[in-house]
Amino acid sequence: MVTQQPRRRDAAATREAILDSAVEAFTRAGYDGAGVREVAAAAGVTAMLVNRYFGSKEQLFAEVVDRSFAPPTIVGSTPAALAAQLAEALVARTDPTAAQLSPFLLMLRSAGNPRAAEIMRDAISRHVGARLTNLLDGTDAEQRAELILALISGVWLMRDIIATPALTSADPARLTARLTEALQALSNTGPHHASS
Repeated sequence: MVTQQPRRRDAAATREAILDSAVEAFTRAGYDGAGVREVAAAAGVTAMLVNRYFGSKEQLFAEVVDRSFAPPTIVGSTPAALAAQLAEALVARTDPTAAQLSPFLLMLRSAGNPRAAEIMRDAISRHVGARLTNLLDGTDAEQRAELILALISGVWLMRDIIATPALTSADPARLTARLTEALQALSNTGPHHASS
């Protein structure tokens, strides 16, 4: 007779299952709309176990945001031709046939909660904001980086979420060219940008 060994608990796998479930829940419903019990049920654990691993819903959300914002999605790591690369990636990622990007939806659906906005602001600053700032030369790099992120977010909102007709039906090459011009103005510091 073969005795069945008790199944070992894998803490790392459990943690990953909770985080995966939380990413899905917060992206779909936002910070206020997703609950710890819902996250726990989808991960196959109890709400008490979620709290044991993460401490609170706020801490769980902070880990979800960190995981979602850390990998490069639009902003790469090459300063050469930055504006063109950003424009091309943005047009491709906001194409009506493209899969929706989780970090943007997570941000959009959670921004109304002040604490969630604070957590996202910190993550943006540490990840995509820092990456972009480091790619920019010249003065006011941090401010220009945030203006670029605002432009990216606005295009994303209008083209992908609201789906305005002029942007959704735009020729990708022409839209990329126009966005490249706009992003180039923020990426470079020419003589007209220098302080006197």
